[in-house]
Amino acid sequence: MSLRDSLELIRMVRPEAGTAALEHEIAAERASAIGAAERKVIATLAALAEAHSEPALAAARQAVWEYFVHRELIGFRRHNDVIQDLSIPRQVLAGLGASPARGK
Repeated sequence: MSLRDSLELIRMVRPEAGTAALEHEIAAERASAIGAAERKVIATLAALAEAHSEPALAAARQAVWEYFVHRELIGFRRHNDVIQDLSIPRQVLAGLGASPARGK
């Protein structure tokens, strides 16, 4: 039985339950995405701590920026707590959102 079939069956019994099931599914996907983004930040910060290279710094900046975007999309506008909890260095924060120069 597909998700659509399940939702139709739920709607026949309790119409409001169909949207609740879908909202639950969306919330689960959001939680999964933000968890994956946080794990990526942790991994890139660890790689930066070992390598101290420009590519590692660029990867960490990109991962942190993506994580912040995920957080903002679900309503978390302040990032001070996660900056402190994840020990995100100032050098990473200083370049958030910057794109590397591309050759012509």
